[in-house]
Amino acid sequence: MIFYDCATAPSPRRARMFIAEKGLRVESREISIAKGEQLTPEFRAVNPDAMLPALEIAPGQVLTENLGIAAYLEARFPEPPLMGRSAEEKGAVMMWNAIAETQCGLAVAEALRNANPHMKDRALPGPENFPQIPELAARGLRRIDLFFDKLDRHLAGRDFVAGDGFSMADITCFVFVDFARVVKRRVGPAHGDLLRWYESVKARPSAQA
Repeated sequence: MIFYDCATAPSPRRARMFIAEKGLRVESREISIAKGEQLTPEFRAVNPDAMLPALEIAPGQVLTENLGIAAYLEARFPEPPLMGRSAEEKGAVMMWNAIAETQCGLAVAEALRNANPHMKDRALPGPENFPQIPELAARGLRRIDLFFDKLDRHLAGRDFVAGDGFSMADITCFVFVDFARVVKRRVGPAHGDLLRWYESVKARPSAQA
């Protein structure tokens, strides 16, 4: 396997944490988004959509979405389980993964890509250019705040986001909550349960991968 990574981007970090939690050693190749390397012909031969992460599982076979990468690795390396054991846990993991993606990940992307002057005409990832919409930046910040409130309430009395053990839901929530710092949104004492959980995940070795 070959893992195409970008150390500064949240989506590859999700896959990187998943791989680390599985205890796997995978050949890695760094693709710098800051330098536009995802748009080069060489990388687009790997992923025509010019986005990361990507996992080459065999010559000519590439998985390019976090859910696809996670499902593949979970099937090949089932221990430790990161996508739930029971039917109930599996459903909860996928539910919270989707909630985190749509209510936090996309919100951070809205706020960052529509306000950062370095991302002019790069309001969406991928090979096509799109102009910034400043109103979406303000909306994104509000959506992040709402997600922090929601996750804080959910984590009251819980050690993990979904089920009784650490899962992909924790990875997705953690990565996006942590990445919100790029738009000046950080977890603090006002969200006590979220802060407790955040510090616990941050202390895991996979968070440093």
